[in-house]
Amino acid sequence: MKLKSNIATSDNGFIFNPATGDSFSGNDMAAQLLAAMKSGKTETEIKQDILNRFEVSENQLNRDWDDWLQQLKEANLLEN
Repeated sequence: MKLKSNIATSDNGFIFNPATGDSFSGNDMAAQLLAAMKSGKTETEIKQDILNRFEVSENQLNRDWDDWLQQLKEANLLEN
């Protein structure tokens, strides 16, 4: 799970893929997740941070995480 290095992101959740010209808008949580991914944090570190900061069960987090990664894959934003 690694965001492509050429993907541009902003603090407000805007995502731009210069290779395709595609852009996406995300919410505050998306912006936080993208920043953590770009900083090199591991999946485990990111999930633990979410569990510490938000009231969410580990099962729900894992389901949401899988959905998040699927969306990034479909948008061609992750390294292969």
